[in-house]
Amino acid sequence: MKQREHFGGRMAVIMAMAGSAIGLGNLWRFPYLVGQDGGAAFIVVYVLFSIVISLPIFFAESIVGRRSGKNCRGAFVALAPDSKWRFLGFLMVFTPMWIVSYYSVVGGWSLDYLVQALRLEFTHQAPEALNGSFARFIARPWLPVGCHLAFLAATVTIVALGVKSGIEKFSKICLPLLFILVVLIAVYSISLPGAQKGVAYLLKPDFSKLTLDSCLDALGQSFFSLSLGMGIVITYSSYVSKKENLLVAGAGTAVSDLMFAMLAGFAIMPAVFAAGIEPGSGPGLIFDTLPFIFSQMGQTMPWLSAVAAILFFLTVLFSALTSSVSLIEVGVAYLTEERGMKRGWACALLLVTTGVVGALCSLSFGPLADRTILGMSLFDFFDTVASNVLLTIGGLLVVLFVGWKMSREDVRDEFTNGGTKVWNARLFGFFYFLIRYVAPVGVVILFISNLL
Repeated sequence: MKQREHFGGRMAVIMAMAGSAIGLGNLWRFPYLVGQDGGAAFIVVYVLFSIVISLPIFFAESIVGRRSGKNCRGAFVALAPDSKWRFLGFLMVFTPMWIVSYYSVVGGWSLDYLVQALRLEFTHQAPEALNGSFARFIARPWLPVGCHLAFLAATVTIVALGVKSGIEKFSKICLPLLFILVVLIAVYSISLPGAQKGVAYLLKPDFSKLTLDSCLDALGQSFFSLSLGMGIVITYSSYVSKKENLLVAGAGTAVSDLMFAMLAGFAIMPAVFAAGIEPGSGPGLIFDTLPFIFSQMGQTMPWLSAVAAILFFLTVLFSALTSSVSLIEVGVAYLTEERGMKRGWACALLLVTTGVVGALCSLSFGPLADRTILGMSLFDFFDTVASNVLLTIGGLLVVLFVGWKMSREDVRDEFTNGGTKVWNARLFGFFYFLIRYVAPVGVVILFISNLL
């Protein structure tokens, strides 16, 4: 039997975990929520929820993954044999496949926009010519579908190379490059005339806007940003050596994710304000307003505009890829370990199945726009079910499993590396209390608020 692969060390673990967490949500949703919900006040609440709710769930999933040393399905079978908990493994495999089907559509958009930037289309077009360009692009029948399939093919190619040669190597190259790119863009963005309004938008506390809804936004952003409830943390943790420190890996992932989100805010919002554009929501902030900004810049500084556009959409593409790779790996791990498939064939199967579903989601912006489910387009339906139902239920069940099904001794043994990690042992009681009592309540509140 072929020996199971593992990550090569602590930095490889953190980079892979952080890569799964850092995605398109960091580039538009976090900056938008910071400004909408009270600036620095929102960040304080976000960090608080990350510590008391999201990080304990992250540790719970890490414990399940490393304790079992198996994929999501195999993990619950190994830790709770002959119990109904084994069905949770199926949910944790199904959820990321559901998500990547429509997430790769957005990844395809980033690929097309990078190509447009390389062809200098944003630089050479007048700003008014770009009005509504994003809507026209996604409404076209087959170009977005082709981009979606190309993005998905790139994803499965990386995963097909394996844990060390594919995922780990890609993360080690891509994550530092992502940070360098977003820092370069942020430096440029802050230097624009009028950009200080965008800086104030991100940093100036406005506690008058800190409402119950904004606190729920902070909880939701914290939960989803750490890739909770979708099997990624369980799968990646199963590749973590027994000698690695789960506390350090979790804290490193959370800090990296927050740092990238803040840098993304400084990369985007100052430029948006400098151009006199109010911050929008959703992918339009990236794919509609920023080309407009690059076009404006191109009227006076064409080469700087071209470089800025290329760097920005390269960053968008890489951030989308780091997340999609982790999503696909969950399914591949299940198929190779539980169904005995070779990694290449497992990748090919997921490419076909998620590719077909994603193509239908893409076409829901065009030819299939009139086909709805519960009044929603197919794309919106997939997004809503994933965000409001699948992720929260998965996260809740995992934290209940670790807090109430597994023995305290087993959880402590895994969290403290058999008692060898002093600080882990000191903090275990605190995090175990959060896992058992606080995190489940937080997820239930989030679940109910999503359905209202």
